[in-house]
Amino acid sequence: MKQPLYKLLYLQVLFAIALGIVLGHFYPSYAMAMKPFGDGFIKLIRMVIGPVIFCTVVTGITSMGDLRKVGRVGGKALVYFEVVSAMALAVGLISGHFLRPGAGFNVSLSSLDPHAVSGFVTQAKHLDGVAGFLLAIIPSSFFDAFAKGDTLPILFVSVMFGIALSAAGEKVQSITVAIEKLSNVFFSLVTIITKAAPIGAFGAIAFTVGKYGIGSLVPLLKLIGVFYLTAFAFVAVVLGTIARLTGFNVFRFLAYLKEELFIVLGTSTSEAALPQLMQKLERLGCSKAVVGLVVPTGYSFNLDGANIYMTLAVMFLAQATNIDLTTTQELTLFAVTMLTSKGSSAVVGAGFVALAASLSVVPTVPVAAMVLILGVDRFMAECRSLVNIIGNAVAVVVVSAWEGELDRDVMARELLGRGLAVPHEPRAELPAAATEHKT
Repeated sequence: MKQPLYKLLYLQVLFAIALGIVLGHFYPSYAMAMKPFGDGFIKLIRMVIGPVIFCTVVTGITSMGDLRKVGRVGGKALVYFEVVSAMALAVGLISGHFLRPGAGFNVSLSSLDPHAVSGFVTQAKHLDGVAGFLLAIIPSSFFDAFAKGDTLPILFVSVMFGIALSAAGEKVQSITVAIEKLSNVFFSLVTIITKAAPIGAFGAIAFTVGKYGIGSLVPLLKLIGVFYLTAFAFVAVVLGTIARLTGFNVFRFLAYLKEELFIVLGTSTSEAALPQLMQKLERLGCSKAVVGLVVPTGYSFNLDGANIYMTLAVMFLAQATNIDLTTTQELTLFAVTMLTSKGSSAVVGAGFVALAASLSVVPTVPVAAMVLILGVDRFMAECRSLVNIIGNAVAVVVVSAWEGELDRDVMARELLGRGLAVPHEPRAELPAAATEHKT
């Protein structure tokens, strides 16, 4: 029997978002008091992210058998992340060049207040470069990774534990079985928590609109429009082409992930949908091992939305303050943002902090100029998070396909069996060489 519309999670979340916007616009003081609902939901999700990643990664590695396969999957994922991240940065840079969102502002640098963004600059200084970023992946202790809740240290501990468990063989088979059963418990807990998603989305969006006001968008409407347009073009063209080569339609894929996308839209963080995303991708036919390795890694290494935002924002600030960037400066910016986008992944307000770190290295555009977009950054966070989670989801399917770990029959049934039944399209096959050697 078909489920009633009011019981569909994505429609509940969509209604909650609309209600939050209305409350925030007409009763901002009441709306700002709704913030604990959004914060509480995100805390509930973060509470289970560590155990979910641990159980998924460990059971995935032990099911692989061959430890060389673990390294191969991880290596392919990282190469894919770097290539697609470079594309995202380039798309943001090109969009800023041609659409010129900052043209006509004519802002005087002397009129800017650097103190408004000083907190973000301080956070950016604590991103200790590549070496510091890599060392931060290693936690102080096994349990410290779970206590702090940072994704990469949890992933590191999980991979090490999974490898050790796999190497020990039959002697520890009972531990492997216990972790598999524990995984079922945590995913059941995720299902329970997800029912509160509409409340979380309502609280988060009501607070945002109540605090900043829809009217604050008007002065920078062109920048916001260009960013959303660029993000859509990246998903439709770049990720759409990658999806097409892998054998699926990116828009049907987005429809399949609609519940997770609406949760991200309401909460402005892709972390809020991480456990559900892992479940959904496994149900789509992706290997549990690939899902367990690629999704958590992608949350730090594959931030497509943040990459588009950073290069586009710098171009906007330069144009708004009448600063002409040379080709050399733009290429330097490109290289710097490839690093800063990863070093800030675990920081609150990651996109804005990474932007501050980038401008600190390329001082042609002063960090103080960031005050121009401080008021609307919160409204662009939704788009950043949406593109981030879409990019990671596509990456999982691609890596699964390259590894021969994608059940295409299941994928076709899932994508076409949810009210999306349309004539089958012939898919473009990946070249054999690419299947074996390229990512």
